[in-house]
Amino acid sequence: MGMDINMIDIYYIEDDKTIARMVKEYLVHRGCNITLLSTIEEAKEALNRSIPAIVLVDWNMPDGSGDAMCRWIRNKWSSLPVMFLTVRGDSRDIVSGFQNGADDYVTKPFELEVLYSRICALLRRAGNVAQQYLSCGSISIDQNRLAVFDGGEEVSLSQAEYQLLLLLMINKGKTVTRERLLEQIWDNNGNYVNNNTLTVTMKRLREKLHQPSCLKTVRSFGYRMEETV
Repeated sequence: MGMDINMIDIYYIEDDKTIARMVKEYLVHRGCNITLLSTIEEAKEALNRSIPAIVLVDWNMPDGSGDAMCRWIRNKWSSLPVMFLTVRGDSRDIVSGFQNGADDYVTKPFELEVLYSRICALLRRAGNVAQQYLSCGSISIDQNRLAVFDGGEEVSLSQAEYQLLLLLMINKGKTVTRERLLEQIWDNNGNYVNNNTLTVTMKRLREKLHQPSCLKTVRSFGYRMEETV
């Protein structure tokens, strides 16, 4: 039985424009949102901006190999579904792909219907894990593990620091007032706190995250997470 994957975000890392366009047209027709990425560098930038439901990785890229890309994804987002595409018959690629964290593979040339059904099957097994991860700039949060990463390195935060970052990440692109932060992070736990508590917690959070440019202060109002170009 097929799975409704309407509006699911897919990243397809592929440098062959003809194949990429053919796959995109087919998957868009099936109701998917698909982003084509023609280099590994481009793919890393896109993944650092936002997380799709699944990543399709071509094995031979102009600026690196698919297995290195799989490993990079797996280190940052342990549950993100990854499917790699390789030329038929190269079993070394297949072994290497699984060793480096890929979940499934399809060999070229492939039938588009087969690719689609494999994507559906992988998403059925994994669920839409994109919601598990939040990211902004080099900072990412794995909500299932309550873990925070800065450029792939795990950062140890206090409960208040984590809650502060999480609330700002969930509202990425919007300014969150100091009053709302105080109310939702501290007052919900029955603790009366003053304004200075938030200032001190934010100062510590910024230090631990190496003063990230994506974490903005909106003077005398609140804070905002936003992507910086």
